[in-house]
Amino acid sequence: MTRNDMSFGNFFQSPISGQRPYNVGRPMTAAINRISRTSLSESDVKSYTDRYISFSSANPTIFHTIAYFTNQLESQGFSKLSERESWTQKLSAGGKYFVERNGSSLIAFAIGNNYKPGNGASIIASHADVLTTKLKPISALPNKAGYVQLGIGPYAGALNSTWWDRDLGIGGRVLIKDNSTGKIETKLVKLAWPIARIPTLAPHFGAAANIANANLETQMVPIIGLDYVATDGEQQEAEWKSSLLGGAGTFAATQPKRLVKAIAGELNIQDCNTILNWELELFDIQPAQLGGLEKEFIFAGRIDDRICSFSAIEALLASSEETANIFGGSMIDDSGSLKIVGLFDDEEIGSLLRQGAHGNLLPSSIERICESFAGSSAGADVLARTYANSFLISADVGHAVNPNYLGSYLENHSPRLNVGISIQADPNGHTTTDSVSTALLQRIADKSDSILQVFQIRNDSRSGGTVGPMLSSAMGVRAIDAGIPQLSMHSIRATTGSLDPGLGVKLFKGFFDHFEEVDKEFT
Repeated sequence: MTRNDMSFGNFFQSPISGQRPYNVGRPMTAAINRISRTSLSESDVKSYTDRYISFSSANPTIFHTIAYFTNQLESQGFSKLSERESWTQKLSAGGKYFVERNGSSLIAFAIGNNYKPGNGASIIASHADVLTTKLKPISALPNKAGYVQLGIGPYAGALNSTWWDRDLGIGGRVLIKDNSTGKIETKLVKLAWPIARIPTLAPHFGAAANIANANLETQMVPIIGLDYVATDGEQQEAEWKSSLLGGAGTFAATQPKRLVKAIAGELNIQDCNTILNWELELFDIQPAQLGGLEKEFIFAGRIDDRICSFSAIEALLASSEETANIFGGSMIDDSGSLKIVGLFDDEEIGSLLRQGAHGNLLPSSIERICESFAGSSAGADVLARTYANSFLISADVGHAVNPNYLGSYLENHSPRLNVGISIQADPNGHTTTDSVSTALLQRIADKSDSILQVFQIRNDSRSGGTVGPMLSSAMGVRAIDAGIPQLSMHSIRATTGSLDPGLGVKLFKGFFDHFEEVDKEFT
């Protein structure tokens, strides 16, 4: 369907490219065959579906997510760098590297064999944080009517109405001191069985059961167990005695005892006093899964924005991998540019922390690459040319059209699932999209055999924000906002198309493969 074929019955599809979407059908389990500079086939696209589902279910917290990606990168020959050490003698043309910050943000990059200082970079930036609920510093609460409860706080827009009556697990990172060495190490933990639940009040209780006006502090408190031994009076008397972090000498004393015991058992910790602190959150334990009569959908939690992060990393791996050619040799990447993926924390709360996109992780990484190759000639000129020659895709999920609310969407700007990446436009600068960046990405899509869709919100609604404007303005790079469409954004459980993870990989890989040649068309 082309832009000129917009009858009333099909105008909600809104593709920019005039190609038909892939057929949707059987479960997608084909193995991936990454081929440099070759567009992904239909079977390649389908093969990412099960991989995304497995990834989504196995990595519920941002710390698990970044650890998963770093393991993927290392398994494909990427070398880990440290921000604390010099990179000058470590980087080389043809090399592949990554650096992480705080265990919750990540920069991965591949350097072309023909890279020269001042050459540009093809950059994809996304965020890996999701709406969630985090344990309070002192999460132990007084016993109420025999219930053990957990002190939590909402991260971004979590604890909305979709969090009631869900089976919630607990996971995150734990800081542990090794008494034999004095060293402090971080371990990831995941208690993936139903531990917590935020119960609704039955409708028989009348107006009190209206969850629309529920108090987040007093009425959306998860229950995690029963304890009829301690009386309410005993608990009330002790309520203010644990106000100091560490309680009676240790961090563990300020947390629910059975939770400490469960985490210690999961991590094989013999002495709970060695637990110095933790960052834990609740997550919906229901796994991601295929849905629909012909398995056209993925039903999952945390789609915003683990899905664009997943597709971006997979695209970098696919584009930068050396593969066997027909003569049994190796196809060497002759690129003269940098290929970069940046995944950030804290986007859902404004990106202002050091691990967020407002931090300096991406620009400082690019500066250090330039310095490593330019040597004594490194300076403002080399960096300015690098930024001017670069292009950024701000990859954040977009809104797919909802058939029950067609009137809420703008005609001809309503993306569908299983069609392709959606460009996000906004006249008030909430996104980076403009005519030049749209034309450039369209040329990439043409070369990648991909379809582009477009979304803009109605004038009587409010557009969301992305990491694009802050990164583009900080570095002066050209940019566009484009991401995978989904339904039920910011719900604890959302929907996307079963082909959409692979369609994201397809376009993003095409961006890495073809940016240099397409950029030459734009003067």
